[in-house]
Amino acid sequence: MSAPLWTGLQLVGALDARVSGHLPADVSGVSIDTRTLEKGDLFFAIKGENNDGHDYTAAAFESGAAACVVDEAHADALIGQGACFIVRDTLAALEQLGRAARKRSHAHIVAVTGSVGKTSTKEALRTVLSTAGATHASAASYNNHWGVPLTLSRMPTDAQYGVFEIGMNHAGEITPLVGMVRPHVVVITKIAPVHLEYFESIEGIADAKAEIFSGLVENGVAVLNRDDAQFERLRDRANESSAARVLSFGEHAEADARLTGIELSEESSRVHARILDRDFTYELGVPGKHFALNSLAVVLAAHAVGIDLERASAALAYIDAPAGRGRRENLSVAEGRITLIDESYNANPASMQAALDLLGAAKIGDAGRRIAVLGDMLELGTQSIALHSGLAEHIERNSVDVVFAAGDHMRHLFDALPERIRGVWASRASELHAPVIEAIHGGDIVMVKGSNGSRMGPLVVALRDHFRQRPASAEG
Repeated sequence: MSAPLWTGLQLVGALDARVSGHLPADVSGVSIDTRTLEKGDLFFAIKGENNDGHDYTAAAFESGAAACVVDEAHADALIGQGACFIVRDTLAALEQLGRAARKRSHAHIVAVTGSVGKTSTKEALRTVLSTAGATHASAASYNNHWGVPLTLSRMPTDAQYGVFEIGMNHAGEITPLVGMVRPHVVVITKIAPVHLEYFESIEGIADAKAEIFSGLVENGVAVLNRDDAQFERLRDRANESSAARVLSFGEHAEADARLTGIELSEESSRVHARILDRDFTYELGVPGKHFALNSLAVVLAAHAVGIDLERASAALAYIDAPAGRGRRENLSVAEGRITLIDESYNANPASMQAALDLLGAAKIGDAGRRIAVLGDMLELGTQSIALHSGLAEHIERNSVDVVFAAGDHMRHLFDALPERIRGVWASRASELHAPVIEAIHGGDIVMVKGSNGSRMGPLVVALRDHFRQRPASAEG
């Protein structure tokens, strides 16, 4: 029988809390959302921008919470509902619990940041490290001020490996997060013009990402993109930290893990690489050059925590694109089938170009077309117009046949496109549901991408729901 995640007595000390009600013997999980809370969880009543978790403690107990963590201001009103750990500040208490989890852990920890590719790299690391031992990793994109301590607080005592995604929108945000995680290895996937609304230059973005080195344990390892224009800046910052070694990946001749060739198919890639002076060929469970390059970072990070290169590279055959980040699905239409590529989770200029390259590499039949359905890329500041309209070159280079666009920023791209490939522009993504569905026919490959705020995800759901209800023809 596995040990409990936390005992009640451990929580009293870790949270520095007083207890109201009967102290639970233990808790099996940690939650901040009653919609996903499971029986036996510890519920933290976190106050967010739009909701206060204290309003949901009754729902938490109804769903089987073992106890709730609440603040002093709400304690009296909650007496009698169930067991409560009463603290001064619930978010600060969650951070304390995260630090306590890290302090007691003997796991090898990897932290991942970067402008693009964080989540897919984290998920690939989860897959690879799991072949060598019990692995704990961030759920979804839990990479912010509550996501990181929540993930830490959920880390079992017997975890042998941990993988944490760390994000930021502003300078100074990574430092406290990585200070909690204290990784043995850090990976920076790529520096790209993201969040330019909050930074004066891409160098400023690089400096903010470089904050991740501040949390490295003594003699840690930094894994950096050798092809990145900011590589030398990042390497210098890493060398100023406690990192004992800097490893690099990319196509650059001096990269420690160098991509020497790639063979793409519809569902996977065959990667040829020279890694630490040895030649490797391995299967990658997803297509796309950007995935192949980041797989080299995964192999290096796995090697840095003691996994041999053969095991790490072989495990990459079993990875899959996370939802919203390139996941493919074949759907039935009246004339046969279509392929839906879901890139709806987020977007920036670098990831948009990578997604268009993936669409361009996709093979279509004689009757099929490459269709891009694109939503606004947000937080680009004064460069937004140029960065959106500049995508026209990548669209034409990748032989995209039709473009549908949503949002005021994407209007600049739509206007820059040749008339022959303009589909429909709409101010909101919801207005594209009907025209996109009407336009699609058998053999098409449809890629949907945009920033979270552009609401492209519901469009993917609408496409999936519509075409799942239509049986394929006999020819399909």
